[in-house]
Amino acid sequence: MRPLASPSPAELTPNERWLSLLEVVLGAFTVIGHNIFHIVPNEVPILFVLFWLSLRVRDGGWGVAGLTRPNSWWKIVVMAIVAAALLLLGSQFVIEPLASHLWPRPEQVSSLLKVPAHDWKFAVRNLAIVWVFAGFGEEVGYRGYLLTRAADLGNRSKIAYVAAMLYVAVLFGLAHFYKGPTGIMDSTYSGLVLGGVYLFSGRNLWAAILAHGISDTVVVLAIFLGWAA
Repeated sequence: MRPLASPSPAELTPNERWLSLLEVVLGAFTVIGHNIFHIVPNEVPILFVLFWLSLRVRDGGWGVAGLTRPNSWWKIVVMAIVAAALLLLGSQFVIEPLASHLWPRPEQVSSLLKVPAHDWKFAVRNLAIVWVFAGFGEEVGYRGYLLTRAADLGNRSKIAYVAAMLYVAVLFGLAHFYKGPTGIMDSTYSGLVLGGVYLFSGRNLWAAILAHGISDTVVVLAIFLGWAA
């Protein structure tokens, strides 16, 4: 298995890159097939299993995707907090106003967020869901698995990782197709921020996991306190 921060990773063989292409296509089919055409089950558990098996068999472990203990938890936490702030502030003050000019129809809200204020049972349930399913599950599937396999196509060069990050951000936006055009745009922005902090942290997946979980926690708390519209 290649070190996570290796300055000169070993060349991937043509067969390895072709296999990664097949996995990228399968991942895209799973995401689009579930969220747009509704012909496959939810993509998050599927991508999680593919991550677990593919990286274990092909790379010898999950370190290549960054699911490892960071050198400094403090740096990862700080990066995650900054990314979470970018997620929330950028969505509120840039993406949503811009999208409202392009599409008058408001963003469709997840049923998870359609809960009464001041209901602590719903709040606790939602916190568990956003951390396990969204924060951990989506980041492992999208940033950990799909981004890594997409970067394989460019031999995991710096340019390949950036291109893969952009591709996965668009796919992440399509994964929220049910939210309408505004929601797709907002989720694509989220994919860019989460992918950005993943790369900026040296591809440590915990930065993206924590950023995702922190931003969703703020939303859940806002709903619980009755601050959300």
